[in-house]
Amino acid sequence: MTDAQHRPDMLEKISRYATFYWPTLIVSIAVFVAVYIFDSQAEKSHIEDRRVAVADKLGPIRAQLEGNIKSDIKLLQGLAAVMETEPNINQTRFAEIGRRLFSRPMRLTDISIVDSTTTTFIYPYLPNQPLVGDVFSSDPEDIKAASSAEKNNTFVVARPHISSLNKRSMKIFYPFNYGEGLAGVDNKLPAAANIRRLLVGTIEVDRLFRESGLTDPSLDLNIALYDNIDRKGAPIFDNGPLTQAALLTVTVNIGAQSWVLAASPKNVSNAAAKDASTRRLLMFCLAFMILGPILWVAKLLEERQTNIAELNEQKRELRSVSQRLQLALDASQIGVWELDIASGRLHWDARMRQLYAMNPDISETDIEVWRDRIHPEDREATSKRFDNAIRTNSDYSTQFRIITDTGEVRHLRAFGAVYRDAHFRKKIVGVNWSITADVKMQEDLQKAKTALELQNHALEDARRAMEYSSLHDPLTGLANRRYLDKHLAKIQPAHASDGMAAVLHIDLDRFKDINDTLGHAAGDTMLRHVANQINALTNEDDFAARIGGDEFVVVCQSPTGMAEEQAKAMGEALITAINQPIPWEGQECRVGASVGIALIPPSLDSMELALINADIALYEAKRRGKNRLEFFSDTLKEATFATKRTADAILRSLENDEFIPYFQPQFDAHSLKIIGVEALARWQHPEHGLLSPASFLTVAESLNVVAEIDKAILKQTLKAAKRWEENHLDTLHVSVNISAQRLFDDGLMERLASIPLPAGGLSFELLESIAFDDKDAAASTAIDQIKALGIEIEIDDFGTGYSSILSLLKLSPRRLKIDRQLTLPILESKPQRRLIGSIVDIGKSLGIDIIAEGVETMQHAEILRDLGCHILQGYALAKPMSEDDLFALMTQTHASRKISATG
Repeated sequence: MTDAQHRPDMLEKISRYATFYWPTLIVSIAVFVAVYIFDSQAEKSHIEDRRVAVADKLGPIRAQLEGNIKSDIKLLQGLAAVMETEPNINQTRFAEIGRRLFSRPMRLTDISIVDSTTTTFIYPYLPNQPLVGDVFSSDPEDIKAASSAEKNNTFVVARPHISSLNKRSMKIFYPFNYGEGLAGVDNKLPAAANIRRLLVGTIEVDRLFRESGLTDPSLDLNIALYDNIDRKGAPIFDNGPLTQAALLTVTVNIGAQSWVLAASPKNVSNAAAKDASTRRLLMFCLAFMILGPILWVAKLLEERQTNIAELNEQKRELRSVSQRLQLALDASQIGVWELDIASGRLHWDARMRQLYAMNPDISETDIEVWRDRIHPEDREATSKRFDNAIRTNSDYSTQFRIITDTGEVRHLRAFGAVYRDAHFRKKIVGVNWSITADVKMQEDLQKAKTALELQNHALEDARRAMEYSSLHDPLTGLANRRYLDKHLAKIQPAHASDGMAAVLHIDLDRFKDINDTLGHAAGDTMLRHVANQINALTNEDDFAARIGGDEFVVVCQSPTGMAEEQAKAMGEALITAINQPIPWEGQECRVGASVGIALIPPSLDSMELALINADIALYEAKRRGKNRLEFFSDTLKEATFATKRTADAILRSLENDEFIPYFQPQFDAHSLKIIGVEALARWQHPEHGLLSPASFLTVAESLNVVAEIDKAILKQTLKAAKRWEENHLDTLHVSVNISAQRLFDDGLMERLASIPLPAGGLSFELLESIAFDDKDAAASTAIDQIKALGIEIEIDDFGTGYSSILSLLKLSPRRLKIDRQLTLPILESKPQRRLIGSIVDIGKSLGIDIIAEGVETMQHAEILRDLGCHILQGYALAKPMSEDDLFALMTQTHASRKISATG
């Protein structure tokens, strides 16, 4: 609705309200004007009363103040008269006059005579002696007052100030004439006569104000004293803020000077406010008593007019509603009935007679006629509901069937409510409408629903079967990986307390052997056997699944909070049960089980991590010998991740040729001349720098890339040897370590046959830690083939591994290297020396040269040489070095030899 449409409505409301309330408004204005005038007059009268009270109290104070100051001035006038009669006065005489003057109580604290601006005499003398002969005052107000007194030849009272004794004081300057001049302190007379001088008296201000009544504690006035008629500047006395409403000022006359004494009552605002509040409350009550009845009458007139308007509007709305109701009843085919309960007469409209197939000319009938029309099966229940509604005065609502004269069955819906008419007769009125079509439709829908439910049951059975198949392993009947993921998703780690759940990851040992040797049928039998054992050892709170070929997972939940103990017991029981043999086609089949266990802590981010943790623990169980269980820990996780990072870095470094040889020279035991080098594998790590085999060999073995590392070291070593030859350096014998993986590589011989051997010869060092005795035939064959290619064999780390003396006869190595663990103690241990001597003797008897490593000092070198070792290797002689460093060393040695030969 726009503003233009709102405006007439607003004007109409204003006009209607004005009709009833304008007399009230006029009376209200008159009452409030009268109240305001009365309040203003009362306020003025109150203030005037307070001013009169202030004047009564302020008059005596002014008189007392004038009297006190004038008495002090009179005292100074008398003293001046004495001074004029004693022209030869000196300090002694002045002090005597002062003592007489001060022999009685007074407000003066000291008196002095000022010549020009200098103090000539003063009393009391002793405390004020420094002032004699000095300027009488440095205060501008004192100087101004003294000048005014001399100029006008009258006394002047200066403005109070803080004295040298830290007290408030004010000075009175009184001019007078010397007769013949005054004698000074030295009793000498001034040269001039009739000289005008000033008699100065100092008044104690606080005492003056106290004796004048200004500080009287019983005085309920705030007072301010000004030393000028205009009240400019700060007052020389005040005891509180002044209230302008009741302010009164009086003039204090001090000769030619005029002071102003201003005063106002204390707490005048609070008292005035309290009086005004009481007065205004009474006036408000009076105004309310006048305006209340007037407003009440106006309100009654307005309500009467409003009620008349509403009644007219209701009549119009009632006619409109009646018309709409009749149209709605006709359109909806609803029949209306009314029953007079006392007489039993029932009134039906035309639609009701149509519903019951009654004579359209009969508008009234008996209640029993209605009962007879009801279907016999519904009659009793419908009648009871109807009678109960009448008895309890409650609403009546029901559904029933009727039978017409033609035998047609109709379904009706009825609703009624009990009420009393204008004559207080109890009646019930209601409506009926036919729901025959609705009932028929509901019956058809029910039949369709029944058929649909049967179809849905069949579909649900099929869905359950499909869902079961999608969530379970068809071979074992256990849950599959998908079902496991759904189950883990229901477990919230943050809601699980410590020790409430654990994951067991089970992997079968030797299962592949059974599959490969006995076939998949045997393997399937073993898997079902394992599933049966798992089902037997788990309870209803646990969850078991097969997630791969021979991998199973059990989620162990412990309501008692003992998941770790329960998981450990279950893991041990599973290992024992799975290890039990089962018959297969006349023979026993056995598999083992490795179990990794991970507890589920509340801090776990996702359940997927629990599976990963269990897998890490399973890997550790496999690594430590299989057929056992291991628990996951943060240390194990960190070690696994570190191994993973190392493994990834090893694979990258193999691609980037970051495994390089470092060469440690080998020396002739007698001449200490370099006769060979051992190529040692080093890892040029891109982040951690140069690393020894101890940092990567174990991981490399697990990756089966040790042979690749050996291959890379051999390739670079041969390249370095070729560089020596091309630069005409000494031909050195080269030793390269070879691993078991490399030794038993089927393609090794073919690759070795295609490479050129260095001029100084090539040896493969076999680690004695390799158990050659277990692979006697294969090792002998491989070593014979290597020897046939012109490559010599050395046994490394002799004395610390598996090889027996018999293996030396079978392998026939060219050299054997005594491990540094045997050579280091020979400086102090004679048994150790004898042991090395025995090894040397064995080597000599078999034609094997002896290399001693771990030569840490030259003393080691001498002892090992004396024991018969042929070749020495160790830090005392040379450390492992890069190819370039070795090349520089060989170049330097070669140059030194040439210089020695020509010299």
